[in-house]
Amino acid sequence: MWRQVERTLRAGLWTGLRCQSTSSRVFADVPRANTSPHGFNFELTAEQQEFQETARKFAREEVLPAAAEYDRTGEYPVPLIKRAWELGLINTHIPASCGGMGLGIFDSCLITEELAYGCTGIQTAIEANSLGQMPVILAGNEQQQKKYLGRMMEAPLMCAYCVTEPGAGSDVAAIKTRAEKKGNEYVINGQKMWITNGGKANWYFLLARTNPDPKAPAGKAFTGFIVDADSPGIQLGRKEMNMGQRCSDTRGILFEDVRV
Repeated sequence: MWRQVERTLRAGLWTGLRCQSTSSRVFADVPRANTSPHGFNFELTAEQQEFQETARKFAREEVLPAAAEYDRTGEYPVPLIKRAWELGLINTHIPASCGGMGLGIFDSCLITEELAYGCTGIQTAIEANSLGQMPVILAGNEQQQKKYLGRMMEAPLMCAYCVTEPGAGSDVAAIKTRAEKKGNEYVINGQKMWITNGGKANWYFLLARTNPDPKAPAGKAFTGFIVDADSPGIQLGRKEMNMGQRCSDTRGILFEDVRV
């Protein structure tokens, strides 16, 4: 019976597939097949176990005891974020070229799962950095990566992903924020909504429409921008008090003639 099941599994699975990532890239390469005659190896590597154990210890000994008070007050968990930064539990995807570890998705999930056990609000604040950083990691040039990702490895800074709007969430093509080219700059006008880390970010990744033609395909209608949070024309909205997420900083942001 076992031999029949094993043959079925081997026939149905992609050769070389293994549920384990590397820690040297943002996205792990397809892992090597296990040579065991009994199937596939789902055990964590020693390095992955270390990531998991470090995050688990931090979550249970430092996050969990403070979680209820942070949720009650809605205070942003600055001390815990600083501690997570010291332990290397934040900014895990930043590549080695910018001073980071360049962990893969699976490795980072091991960490964020443990952090969420301690408090989902604190975990949301920490992991929102990865969301804001990812477009820069994937599409930023070397200068942008060194400037904006590098600084996050030098100090416990936050960033935010400014895409969602009052009328555009999963339907990204409905974005109304516009960026108009004027000389050597773009001038941004629009409103973003429900932006995690919006009031605490050092910089934002922002998606805006740069093609005024409403019939333009989405791939040619929008441009991503990196916007310093202290740029003139940025107005922060009120902080949202979301159930179970009160200590994360989620709010609307208004951009009025912001120049990039």
